[in-house]
Amino acid sequence: MNLSGILVVATPPHMAAVVAELDALPGVEVHHTDPPSGRIIVVQEAESIDDEVAGLKRIKQLPHVVMAEMAYHYFAEDPQNYPPERVEALDRPAVPDYLTADNLTD
Repeated sequence: MNLSGILVVATPPHMAAVVAELDALPGVEVHHTDPPSGRIIVVQEAESIDDEVAGLKRIKQLPHVVMAEMAYHYFAEDPQNYPPERVEALDRPAVPDYLTADNLTD
């Protein structure tokens, strides 16, 4: 699961339309708006980093959006997608023997 905090700036006269477009996007939730400045705080949930980036690009392409940038990112591994046996099977370097607790001395 990927959660992104995104600052969106829209042209103030079109802010309501932009908020409606954002609310219609899957995985996107509008959390705060500031009509005088056109600033909108959005939280986006995506399955993968690729989906997260695609969602940000989609927001940037909405009409009347001046800018949209990711301000925060949270990535949590889903234990169902990454069970311990699968993580252990990943091709990554093992802990060297000289770093194991049995070999450490004061």
